[in-house]
Amino acid sequence: MEPTSDPDPAADEARQRLLDEVAALPGRPGVYRYFDAQGRVLYVGKARDLKKRVSSYFHKNHGGTRIGLMVGKIARLETTVVRSEAEALLLENNLIKTLQPRYNILFRDDKSYPYLKIVSHTFPRMAYYRGAVDQKHRYFGPYPSAWAVKDSIQLLQKVFRLRTCEDTVFTNRTRPCLLYQIKRCSGPCVKLIDAADYARDVANAERFLRGGEQEVIDALQTQMMAHADALQFEKAAEIRDQLGALSRVLHQQAVEDNSGVATKDADILAARVEGGRACVNLAMVRGGRHLGDRPYFPAHVDDAAELGEGAAPEVQVLEAFIAQHYLDGGAPPLLVLSHAVDRELVEALAAAGGGKVAAQHQPRGQRRAWLDMCEQGAQLKLAQLLAEEGSQRARTRALVDALDLAVQDLDTFRIECFDISHTAGEATQASCVVFENHRMQNSQYRRFNIDGITGGDDYAAMRQVLTRRYAKLAEGAAATGGARLPDLVLVDGGRGQVAMAREVFEELGLDLGLIVGVEKGEGRKVGLEELVFADGRAKVALGRESAALMLIAQIRDEAHRFAITGMRARRASVRTGGSRLEDIPGVGPRKRAKLLQRFGGVRGVGHASVEDLATVDGISRELAEEIYRALH
Repeated sequence: MEPTSDPDPAADEARQRLLDEVAALPGRPGVYRYFDAQGRVLYVGKARDLKKRVSSYFHKNHGGTRIGLMVGKIARLETTVVRSEAEALLLENNLIKTLQPRYNILFRDDKSYPYLKIVSHTFPRMAYYRGAVDQKHRYFGPYPSAWAVKDSIQLLQKVFRLRTCEDTVFTNRTRPCLLYQIKRCSGPCVKLIDAADYARDVANAERFLRGGEQEVIDALQTQMMAHADALQFEKAAEIRDQLGALSRVLHQQAVEDNSGVATKDADILAARVEGGRACVNLAMVRGGRHLGDRPYFPAHVDDAAELGEGAAPEVQVLEAFIAQHYLDGGAPPLLVLSHAVDRELVEALAAAGGGKVAAQHQPRGQRRAWLDMCEQGAQLKLAQLLAEEGSQRARTRALVDALDLAVQDLDTFRIECFDISHTAGEATQASCVVFENHRMQNSQYRRFNIDGITGGDDYAAMRQVLTRRYAKLAEGAAATGGARLPDLVLVDGGRGQVAMAREVFEELGLDLGLIVGVEKGEGRKVGLEELVFADGRAKVALGRESAALMLIAQIRDEAHRFAITGMRARRASVRTGGSRLEDIPGVGPRKRAKLLQRFGGVRGVGHASVEDLATVDGISRELAEEIYRALH
């Protein structure tokens, strides 16, 4: 009988070298990284004592657990010795965010929170803003959602009557708009309020946003009495109404903690783990007002739970979120937590942000009410996620069964869907969206600018995008970065588009059974779509209530949405030369109007030379060069 396996001297030697390296580690604080044979990072961890912590992985019998599976994959070890545990914590989470290890708890690095922006101007305006902040304007937030920003803007309109219109609209108004009529704006565009009074309203609004409600009330009362003493009763009555609106807002929003001291800025964090998934719900309090909450769902919770040092899963998830979310800065002075976390983590937050940070996990009074709401939100959102994932899994299974596909692992089943979008042949773009692991994978979406075809030729556009997408995959080129062919390729179209896809796949030598076209049914009604196959199978109508059709419709609609947004952005770029005239420094409304009149529109301005631009009244040679650079 032949032996079932032979010893591998090279593997044994490599393992012994690794154990010798572990034995030589110092007993000092540090960070360790495990890598597999392909050089992929498996896990990043920190330790008070590197030697003890790392040795525990190799000298214990982990059996068939996930940690045992990971240890069996370790081919290489890297360590970094630091001076303190706080430094180890900072380095660990910087590496986790950079390397995205397979066995660490990972939160998507999405800190693109919206802000309320006060735009610098003689008469500043309020605006919703998302992006990098600068020193030119004032920003308040961050807010957990766009709704929270817009709600705050409406509130400030009611109380302080600040404008929200764009500067181009503001400059060209000849009479006040509807917002003035309904007492949501003081009409600075037509000089119904002078600059000094408007600036006072802006200052009061900013004080309010920072939590200085009492300062605002005192200032308004002083102004009201001054107007009354000067017999300016109409102005006094306006401020009285403003005070009344402010009082109503404060009655709805006022919150105090158990000590009677208003909590200005705080984040409330609640973690919940269930069914192999986790949720951290983040609620924000800014300026004493509860602005709403936002859920986060980390990956690799099951894997990381086994690698923890005895801490409860909720504590591990909460600590991972705090470290990855705040260690770059931005932590408020108070964190109200559902579970107690490591004191050193909070100290590291303070060191990273350069200010004091306090953590409280057994609050009382209003903070307790906030935390209860946050915990209920985490529970509800996690339950919703589990239900949605169960539903999506059922839809994936229904589609695989309906198309009789040979799929070994439903969790890795991958669909790519293509759609073409243009406006009368202009700015043609193709979109490719990806469905995998029972959900849309936004980070893997791609857009393709389609050039070199007759405008409006969707077939040629489909040929180009499919060739560009799959040519390298078909060749097995190393440049694909580990990408693989999908299990299903959806094409938004009927027999014509499927025939074009078939030609491309035949040229590339790919399996025609991957291609499925989504053809609109009778009367183009939703739910009557039919599936068209490139390999010669008969068309299939799944039926309006089919879970498989629901999934196909979801993916197709997402491809269409993604294509439309890309096409519109490209069309706008083509028509404006990549920039709007009003965004160019030195081009005000009058010069812009002269340029548009002289060249017949923005496209004409974009086609004009520097010499042509300089012939316009008020446009110097230097400004003409600036305009030309901005539009090309």
